[in-house]
Amino acid sequence: MKRIIFTTITGVFLWFGCTTKKPFHVVNANEPAFVPDTAFSGYEDLSNPKFAALKEKYQLDTVFHGETDELKRILLLRNWIKKHIKIDNVGPYPGCGSPECILDEALKGHGFHCGHDMAVQNAIMNAYGYVTRCIGAGEGSPTGVDGFLEGHHGINEIWLNGYHKWFLSDAKYDYHFEKNGIPLSTLEVRESYLKNGAADITLAKGPDRMPTEVYPELGNRRKEHFARVYTWISWEKYNNRYILWPHDSSDIVMYQDDYYKTHTWIRDGKPHWAYNTKYLHLVSDRKAIEWTPNTIASKVIIEGDKVKIELASNTPNFKSYQVKEISDRQPTDSGWKDVPATSDMELKNNRNEFIFRTMNTAGVTGPEHKVLIER
Repeated sequence: MKRIIFTTITGVFLWFGCTTKKPFHVVNANEPAFVPDTAFSGYEDLSNPKFAALKEKYQLDTVFHGETDELKRILLLRNWIKKHIKIDNVGPYPGCGSPECILDEALKGHGFHCGHDMAVQNAIMNAYGYVTRCIGAGEGSPTGVDGFLEGHHGINEIWLNGYHKWFLSDAKYDYHFEKNGIPLSTLEVRESYLKNGAADITLAKGPDRMPTEVYPELGNRRKEHFARVYTWISWEKYNNRYILWPHDSSDIVMYQDDYYKTHTWIRDGKPHWAYNTKYLHLVSDRKAIEWTPNTIASKVIIEGDKVKIELASNTPNFKSYQVKEISDRQPTDSGWKDVPATSDMELKNNRNEFIFRTMNTAGVTGPEHKVLIER
């Protein structure tokens, strides 16, 4: 009798062990890092009618018609600016500063300096939903860059969702810098110049990203001369220059690293005007400067076979979060659909993959963020 009971109990135990499912857990998917915006203020409001009017007036949609690659679209728009605004570093300039006025006068043959190109590129890129900001830079010496570049230069940084990074975009000269095929931020260019005179990076010209060591159209200026101008960098603190014009702010953000602490930015033969003023905002955390627009952070709470996923992001002109699902029972994704910031979902499979992204009001989508849950 005892032996029969033992066998029965053992059989029950084995059956229970085979059918009990392991609990769900989150698998680290090495998703793009989310860095909140803590150093800057505001953004261009795309609901402002100025943006639609800008695109319509200059028929900008025709510039990249049929092109779906984000970076190529941006470079085609930048090249359009270069083709239509003639370089004139001396002036005099027409008495206007709005992007529309600059373009109107440029189409009549008037030339402009880098600050004008910067303002136009900022307006156009933001109009298409690409987060763009304005930057002032300089090599910092009282003598200029060996007689080549101006002592001060106006350019832009544009957020690339596909690369999950900022990249320096110069509309005046139609170039940017790359390393191993990756477009570089302004701080990355500066870092390369201070390290080895920009020897390890490439100057990429035009929409075809043609590598070049010199710039024939400008007296064979060398790559090093273009990189050197980013020894000093200031970012405009308020990122809504276009809709605020002509009431833009003079506040700037600068990176307070060791180089800043041991050197002085010389501009127009004297220390930069912002030193010791209320307009200078120093930031010692590099991540705060290279914050991550359109990027998602998630909080995942699992309770049995259910999961609550909470999403957060800094997405200018935010329209919606979107999700598509992939599982071990449904290897093809479900297609994108809108989803609230907080979602309650059932975990029906041993492997559940949820891919999220943001979309702004211009239809531009952010970097994908994956939540992977397995038993």
